[in-house]
Amino acid sequence: MSGIKISGEKRLVLVSGRAHPELAEAIAEELDSELVHTDARTFANGEIYARYDESVRGSDAFVIQSHCAPINEWLMEQLIMVDALKRASAKRITVVAPFYPYARQDKKGRGREPISARLVADLFKAAGADRIMSVDLHAAQIQGFFDGPVDHLFAMPVLLEHFREKLDPSTLTVVSPDMGRVRVADIWSDKLGAPLAIIHKRRDPLVPNQVTVHEIVGEVEGRVCLLVDDLIDTGRTIVKAAEALKAAGAIGVVVAATHAVFSDPAPELLQSDAIDSVVVTDTLPISDAKRFPTLEILPIAPLIARAIHEVFDDGSVTSMFDGAA
Repeated sequence: MSGIKISGEKRLVLVSGRAHPELAEAIAEELDSELVHTDARTFANGEIYARYDESVRGSDAFVIQSHCAPINEWLMEQLIMVDALKRASAKRITVVAPFYPYARQDKKGRGREPISARLVADLFKAAGADRIMSVDLHAAQIQGFFDGPVDHLFAMPVLLEHFREKLDPSTLTVVSPDMGRVRVADIWSDKLGAPLAIIHKRRDPLVPNQVTVHEIVGEVEGRVCLLVDDLIDTGRTIVKAAEALKAAGAIGVVVAATHAVFSDPAPELLQSDAIDSVVVTDTLPISDAKRFPTLEILPIAPLIARAIHEVFDDGSVTSMFDGAA
């Protein structure tokens, strides 16, 4: 036995799927590290293959993938990459999914519906993931769907820093676009020292992506309104909300969201006269075709890199947010 050397040094391995390589490269750069090259390809029949070009045995591996369209393809690719790491004897595998796939299917609203967010967590577990890292989950209870640690990061500090420089708190009102976002908007209003308003809206459960705005609770007349949401998909909700705010006398409407899903026709709708600017992070790739003059994109890589650093060093991810977010 005397010939065996024991090395206590941990090794960080960063790998990336093909959905948003720019984000993964930015994270690696922040960590002063490099991505391990993955030979990833899609065969003629649509099957996905992934193999790492160097040993990952005993490593602390982080699999970075953004879940944009085609979402099922990118989800499958990440699962296959996790499986490859497990079978190559990685010591610990963390799924880094800045935008958690299927997060909006987090409960049964009506009978005979799936809870797909839970299914996704089970798939990650079955593939071999030890922990999950995500940014601004659509529903906080998703943390409980995975049987292991979940690092729930908040983009709020990144966005807040931007708005503290750009907006005057004395004329600002923070607006929650629906009842489900009130808690988040409340924290925003505390941090910015601005009052809170809430838009009461109704959805027809049988018609997807359609919203009817009802009433605004709070003072918005003569004020600049900051609409905060976790994601913008088709943009219909946020445009309806902005129109309602302008109709109620708001002098400006700024939209803040973490995840720019931007399904058609979002880029068109968001250029509405009711919206002065839209500020998002780059958790998802935003192609040139989806960009428009009033859009600002803030980098999320420093936040994710810091969290990866804390996890790798067995530090505290909670301390990044003062435990208050």
